Amino acid sequence: MRITCLAENTAGNACCGTEHGLSLYIETHDKRILFDTGASGLFAENAEKLGIPLDAVDVAVLSHGHYDHGGGLERFFQLNDHAAVYANRNVFDCFMDHERYIGLDQKLYDRPQVRFVDDMLYLSEWAELRTFREKKTAYQILSDGLSVKKNGTLVPERFNHEQYLLLRENGKSFLISGCSHKGILNIMNWYVPDVLVGGFHFFRLDMNGEGPQILNQTAATLKQYQTVYYTCHCTGTEQYHFLKEQMGEQLHYLAAGDSLEL
Repeated sequence: MRITCLAENTAGNACCGTEHGLSLYIETHDKRILFDTGASGLFAENAEKLGIPLDAVDVAVLSHGHYDHGGGLERFFQLNDHAAVYANRNVFDCFMDHERYIGLDQKLYDRPQVRFVDDMLYLSEWAELRTFREKKTAYQILSDGLSVKKNGTLVPERFNHEQYLLLRENGKSFLISGCSHKGILNIMNWYVPDVLVGGFHFFRLDMNGEGPQILNQTAATLKQYQTVYYTCHCTGTEQYHFLKEQMGEQLHYLAAGDSLEL
């Protein structure tokens, strides 16, 4: 399996542009998968520079309904007219960050390539989408100021629109997450893969306040698993380096233009 980061907050390859967003290109033994499209068309520009043919993508997955993961969908549709884009059924709820809209373009709702998913979908014998909503949360889910507008009223986010891609290949399991809004510790409590790729959403943690204590506790728990982690995007650069000191070679960073051979 090969995973290439097409869009991220930082660049591992000088030819790639950066933005607050995430897009991953995944090559398995028989499929080409696009996981998220970043905040804009930048993922497509970077893909062209890296020689990655987006018109050859077989399947696309939208991890959740925030603009920095689905803002480039319209650009993808311009380049690829056949790949189904799998999104959770709640993906077009109205999402706010302190009353600023951070959701997707509502016009995408009627695009024929968009396929809506409930809590689980088997894409093949080796690939599935899960929300884990049937699982109990052992750790508190923090809304971080994010909310959903319901009947004109803002209520704290529960991230019912977030889904994860589970892959199995060569005897190993891989979990691909966008922002891990439901909590990276909850996710690992629900499913323990050999490899996890995705953001941890710690970039808002106050490193002069409670941040170090939360990260210490997180690192101690994550180290108990045999999983190797590749994180990015919303983890936060300072927060990543703090975790890296605790976790060593169990944790790595994935920037735009970087590729993993797994």
